[in-house]
Amino acid sequence: MKSALVQIENLTKTYQQFRALDDFSIQIPKASIYGLLGPNGAGKTTLIRILNQIIYADSGTILFNGHPLNSEDVSHIGYLPEERGLYRNMKIGEQLTYLATLKGMRVEEAKTELRYWFEKFQIDSWINKKVSGLSKGMAQKVQFISTVLHRPKLLILDEPFSGFDPVNAEIIKNEIIALKNNGTTVILSTHRMESVQELCDRICLIHKSKKILEGEVNELQQRAKDCVYHIRLSINHNRSALEEYISNCKAIFDVHYNGKNEVGLKLKYADQNADIIIKNLLSNSSLLHLEDQIPSVQELFVRNIKQYEN
Repeated sequence: MKSALVQIENLTKTYQQFRALDDFSIQIPKASIYGLLGPNGAGKTTLIRILNQIIYADSGTILFNGHPLNSEDVSHIGYLPEERGLYRNMKIGEQLTYLATLKGMRVEEAKTELRYWFEKFQIDSWINKKVSGLSKGMAQKVQFISTVLHRPKLLILDEPFSGFDPVNAEIIKNEIIALKNNGTTVILSTHRMESVQELCDRICLIHKSKKILEGEVNELQQRAKDCVYHIRLSINHNRSALEEYISNCKAIFDVHYNGKNEVGLKLKYADQNADIIIKNLLSNSSLLHLEDQIPSVQELFVRNIKQYEN
């Protein structure tokens, strides 16, 4: 794993009798996209607020780039909250420049960066508009720019695709990848598992204040796979012999014959010699497709939440 930008050790936060985070520990690698997942009320928002120093933990430590997180580090963090918060009646250019100066940028530096992003998104004409005159999707785009304008080392995105049509969602997705490739570390908190599957290098699943799953996405999927092959065959000859073999093989299930010449099936290979079974299948057919059944991030999410509840 790459060296960590954020190291969280044994973090605990309690609100009166409710424990929002319980002995929580993770490491977030530099220049990666890290998925922070969990049902509503799991503890994600509490963690994000602690990282932004909006609230403070009861116990535990957070290291940011190797040192204890402090108030000066906030200028190196960009936070896009789920509930957006731009001033509706202030000109967009003035507003974003002002917000960038709060993060430590000089005015001229902020204006140069602002022009870069407005040209990149082809929205130059918006600079003197007010947020109140924008559609929800347009306002979301402006909010995204306000979050990245000061070139943060850590970018925290809470449901960043909310309100975007598919075209603009793709644009933002590509910008997130570009930021990561240029060295930005991204925490992505979302319920859109297809975005997590596509973007994230590592994920952490929080449930009821505890970490219940964490690691590289590909590694977690490989560990959780069901040892099932999806196979599609073209029947060459002796269909009856092939059908008999399939019906008698306990490792083969979910069989679908498509017309006279094609069959799709699943092969459970955990306790079987899959090579021998496939060899026997191919004695009467040709292989058209073979694919390992790998659980999606959505399946990992649901499966682990259910296991924890049981």
